[in-house]
Amino acid sequence: MIKEVLIVEGKMDVRAVDRAVEADCIITDGYRLAPKTISSIRDAYKRRGIIILTDPDPAGEHIRRFLSKKFPEAKHAFVPKEDATANDDIGVEQASPEAIRAALEKVRTLNWQPTDLFSASDLIVAGLSGGQMASERRAKIGAMLGVGCANAKTFLKRLNHYGVTREEFSAALAELDKLEESNADATDCR
Repeated sequence: MIKEVLIVEGKMDVRAVDRAVEADCIITDGYRLAPKTISSIRDAYKRRGIIILTDPDPAGEHIRRFLSKKFPEAKHAFVPKEDATANDDIGVEQASPEAIRAALEKVRTLNWQPTDLFSASDLIVAGLSGGQMASERRAKIGAMLGVGCANAKTFLKRLNHYGVTREEFSAALAELDKLEESNADATDCR
């Protein structure tokens, strides 16, 4: 049983979580966030802590930002977009139990004392900004680091706000480069 209460968007998300782990959930019902829902989340936050597990789409990001401001010590789990997409729909409810468990294993806490460890030039040098494949590379690195997929500006902010170390970043980048090399080699052999 997960100690913290998971904050999800809908009933189908709860079903997906139930297939993956044993946890209590609170449903936001989209970004309506009624006063009663906020009160329930506040109680869970004070008593057990919360993990925000919203969909990897604009609405989910909107809810995550709103809740992050209200509950600054909340933990965050991100299901990668490619693992949460099925049947022409994106959401936690589309994710496999394995993808949900993987996201929960990489939970991050937002640091309100952000570092300046990473800069925009780090993203450019790593091929995560300004290039043809930058968006795809950010999505893959974001999944490896557990910070989710985002545009370059938001991705940089997450690197500096979620406590990603230079070592973690370098290791994920090396793993991605190795994967891309092996994929290129496999393509060249055809």
